[in-house]
Amino acid sequence: LGFQCVGILYADLGTSPLYVFSNTFKYGVGHKDDVLGVLSLIIYSFLLFAMVKIIFIALYANDDGDGGTFALYSLISRYARVALIPNQQAEDDLVSSHRHLSATRRRAQWMKNLLETSKPAKLTLFFLTIFATALAISDCMLTPPISVLSAVNGLRLRAPHLTTDQIVWITVGILILFFAVQHLGTDKIGYTFAPLVVVWLLLIAGIGLYNLIKYDIGTLRAFNPKYIFDYFRRNKKKGWVSLGEILLCFTGTEALFADLGYFSIKSIQLSFSFGLLPSVLLTYIGQAAYLRTHMDMTISNAFFNSIPSTLFWPTFVLALLASVIGSQAMVSCAFATMSHLQTLSCFPRVKILHTSRRYSGQLYIPEVNFFLCVASCIVTISFRTTGFIAKAHEICVALVMVITTLLMTIVMLLVWKVNIWWIAAFFVVFMSTETVYLSAVLYKFTQGPYFPLAMSAVLMVIMIVWHYVHVKRYKYELQHTVSPDEVKHLLERHDLKRVPGLGLFYTELVQGIPPIFPHLIEKIPTVHSVIVFISVKHLPIPHVDVQERFLFRQVEPKESMVFRCVARYGYRDTLEMAGDFVATLVEYLQYYVRDLSLYCTAEPLRTSYPSIRIDSFRWEKKPSGRSGRSGHGHGIHAEEMLTPIQSFSELTMHQVGMSNRLPQFQ
Repeated sequence: LGFQCVGILYADLGTSPLYVFSNTFKYGVGHKDDVLGVLSLIIYSFLLFAMVKIIFIALYANDDGDGGTFALYSLISRYARVALIPNQQAEDDLVSSHRHLSATRRRAQWMKNLLETSKPAKLTLFFLTIFATALAISDCMLTPPISVLSAVNGLRLRAPHLTTDQIVWITVGILILFFAVQHLGTDKIGYTFAPLVVVWLLLIAGIGLYNLIKYDIGTLRAFNPKYIFDYFRRNKKKGWVSLGEILLCFTGTEALFADLGYFSIKSIQLSFSFGLLPSVLLTYIGQAAYLRTHMDMTISNAFFNSIPSTLFWPTFVLALLASVIGSQAMVSCAFATMSHLQTLSCFPRVKILHTSRRYSGQLYIPEVNFFLCVASCIVTISFRTTGFIAKAHEICVALVMVITTLLMTIVMLLVWKVNIWWIAAFFVVFMSTETVYLSAVLYKFTQGPYFPLAMSAVLMVIMIVWHYVHVKRYKYELQHTVSPDEVKHLLERHDLKRVPGLGLFYTELVQGIPPIFPHLIEKIPTVHSVIVFISVKHLPIPHVDVQERFLFRQVEPKESMVFRCVARYGYRDTLEMAGDFVATLVEYLQYYVRDLSLYCTAEPLRTSYPSIRIDSFRWEKKPSGRSGRSGHGHGIHAEEMLTPIQSFSELTMHQVGMSNRLPQFQ
């Protein structure tokens, strides 16, 4: 995975030198020191937003190792009940990986109360999350075209007869080939491309150092922030507007944060600080040194013009490959984002394929891949140049930056135990600077930013409508659940036939019998001797251990052999194939039935949990009433509430084959 890290995370950031200077100085360099001013802005923007904010702050705001906007929302959901679907259960807090902690500081308690009691606050948080995910998907339509088109444009230096149409169609062909191999999986693509990215980073660093020494060693003066102020003083409004192009130097950091789940924080920090950072900065410095001595040249191919002629073709081939690889991070991010949206019930169901047996988080979604392929080709054919695509790309980067800052501030207030002044400093520094960048992008709204915003709006409408209908349907079914007496009456009908076997009925409800059940009995008056109503629920954590996955409850009367089951998954967990799922469910259902037969008495039994981890259990009689507390334990009635199926550690020591399971339920 550490080797794949280079191929997946850094290719997009490593190919940004292909188009940053070209788009910033698309109308030429007005003053020689403007190059130093822009270079200084690139250096400090890259250090501030990519290195300080993402690498050394945001990576620690992870949800058990997972990053990105969705992980921030899930982390907030674990400390404050902000979910809009009313399917939360007390038992969810007992999952060992949940680690739900109470708010101890006054500010954390205030933030928790605000989020839980204010519906506008919940809706705003939900809106920000899906807006960021919509922007991320829209960004995936733009990153492949701008990266590949920037690389293919380099051909014009050796083949000036190529027309714009030919360049565009070459780019389209490469994009189609790129999306055609996505079904092979991220692990194979990352492992194959990682050596190429390493060679690419070493090559551009060497070229940058060569240009710096050959053309203008004085370019290192750009580390003095004085040139930033001089640049704005000379160019005024024009300098402010150019910030939109300068922020392209750290595009890809949002995908880096989102793909954190594949790698460790330390490996990313070390490889970024000692690998990517010096390579990219040397490349920008070398380009600036070349531009300062060639101010009369065409800026549209600044990167390829600065390459020594003997290295042109190797650099061109590697640039083309690196641009394709750079698009992989965004496509992988799109697949993961779509999977996360389904756990929030914000998008129609699509087929999700897992391309690696070793790493469950590596996904491939055929429908999303086809959509991104078509969209990328349309963008390339329609806009034809990197200038328009770059302006459209800028708004996605700027808005995701702002939303990430807002969500991270909430995490700091609610979860982190840091001084309030550090939180205030973080918010003021990053929100103020990011707002300036965002304003520069919005100033050019009609020149490109409207396109990804329009696409994001369409995606958001789909998400909001789908989620709204899902919530309404869930609440309706919850209000019209079938009572135990009605279930008893239905199952005691003379015309109802009970056949041997186990019948599984899927429902979204995590409690109660769905209202569709009586209609089913009327239409098909035959049911199995054992009935299990199953619901699948995603918790706001990355993973749920299989031993804590199933919650069972037997529906009264017990003679009816009707059970409720909730299968709990983390948002990164893989849903098993149907056969494997049923096999595991039946195994744990057998454990649960054996618990009931062995330990239930005439009086209610109470399960006491000594700690938040379900490591041991103590059964004791309770005279009457509902579940209560004993010491620090959590009391749960086996016949009244959903109970953890792994009631006794000794159950895991008994291997039960499938051939021995089903006959017990016939």
